Amino acid sequence: MPFVRFTGFEKNVVEALSPMIVEEMAAIANIPQEIVKIELLHVEKITNSPQSVEIYMFPREQEKHDAIAKMIDGHLKRRGFDRAHIFFVLLQHSLYYKEGVPLSDIPKKTVPEA
Repeated sequence: MPFVRFTGFEKNVVEALSPMIVEEMAAIANIPQEIVKIELLHVEKITNSPQSVEIYMFPREQEKHDAIAKMIDGHLKRRGFDRAHIFFVLLQHSLYYKEGVPLSDIPKKTVPEA
């Protein structure tokens, strides 16, 4: 978590962008790279819809959301995708579950001291 979901892009494009997006998003949001998930959604368009990037994550300061959107937009534009829509779907801790257990009830992992 967070999940970054691409719609309307070719798989090779998403695969090429993924390492940079994971690294930079983790730095901006101050989270481990391992928890950033990249997905490519295959949808059947019924009406004209744009390429998009959906970002599912817990709320952060507006500046961090802005920086993440700007970073992704920059990577897309450098590859010639200058009309993609980027939007956040903000999740609530109280409504997020892992294996049916509320996230708040799952103990946080601790890093052993060296």
